[in-house]
Amino acid sequence: MKILLIGEYNRAHKFLKEGLIKLNHEAIVVGLNDGFKKVDVDILIKPYLEKGILKKIRVLFFKLFRYDLHSYFTKRQIIKHKNKLSGYDVIQFINESSFLCQAKTEKEIINLLTQWNKKVFLLSCGTDYPSVKYAFDKKLRYSILTPYFEKRLPKSSFSLGLKYLEPEFIELHKHMYNTIEGVISCDLDYTIPLKDNFKHLGLIPHAINTDKIAFTPLKISDKIVIFHGINRNNYYKKGNDIFEKALEIVKGNYNEKIKIITVENLPYHNYIKAFDEAHIFLDQVFAYDQGYNALEAMAKGKVVFTGAEQEWLDYYNLKKDTVAINALPDEKAIAKKIEWLILNPEKLIEISKQGRAFVEKEHYYIKCAKQYLNKWQTNF
Repeated sequence: MKILLIGEYNRAHKFLKEGLIKLNHEAIVVGLNDGFKKVDVDILIKPYLEKGILKKIRVLFFKLFRYDLHSYFTKRQIIKHKNKLSGYDVIQFINESSFLCQAKTEKEIINLLTQWNKKVFLLSCGTDYPSVKYAFDKKLRYSILTPYFEKRLPKSSFSLGLKYLEPEFIELHKHMYNTIEGVISCDLDYTIPLKDNFKHLGLIPHAINTDKIAFTPLKISDKIVIFHGINRNNYYKKGNDIFEKALEIVKGNYNEKIKIITVENLPYHNYIKAFDEAHIFLDQVFAYDQGYNALEAMAKGKVVFTGAEQEWLDYYNLKKDTVAINALPDEKAIAKKIEWLILNPEKLIEISKQGRAFVEKEHYYIKCAKQYLNKWQTNF
């Protein structure tokens, strides 16, 4: 089969592509390279007008004409690459708005790519209408909108994804769902909002290429090293403020026993190396399942504080604190868990090994690629 993977978040489509190629299929990834993360794609859609005077021109043009020049340049690049983006058996969009364009332009791009290819599928991987609406209606105990409800983030914050609740993006959502054969969710944070959606084809875990990620057994000879990576744009959405408060508590009690590494907005290739010496990896708070950063850290042997809620434990038949640590939106609870690990370093080594084994079992990229192929072929 020939598969065209549209859009990129972290390495979601990159690792899937590698699995598909291992299974002797043809696959390419086209899209933006996920902002400062600089994720490699096969056909890069360049995000023009992002810095300096060009960004100011873009902002001014939008104020005057309510039209985003990014949308214009993105669609133009898609048309330019028509020959490379045509004739595929399957195309899969990573999101309802894969190119961060205005809703009208996203719809036009969907129409073009649909005309040029055969079956169309959607991956629910990142904020979209179903997940944002579910969170906005407060159907979850907590969510990425919790900082908004607590008035720590304005409605205008791009990280919240509230644009998906605007009329034009609701129309885009409807158009996408009228176009696709089905939607696949990549973890429980997106599966739960889709549970009653007739287009939902089920959950396929994030694909992780553990063949390329070396596991390093933890060695604890001196201080416990804690890594905290911050994406400043998602600071409150990811709960980085809560992690920082938790670290202040831990420093007050065990400062002589820990070393804290904090980094901000690193490109992927730098980021993946930055936590090599860490024992504990602080990922995100407002989640029920793990995303790519958490899974890659677990694959490397780090003990990760992330989404590991009861729904996730039930789905994978796990016991808590055996594979990952559930990071509750409570700095005292997080600090207590960190201190438990400081005082019980044998638990770090145990969870580290089990975390790697879990990723190999449930997220192995070739296994996940086979699941995608089954979904796509079943719905032909």
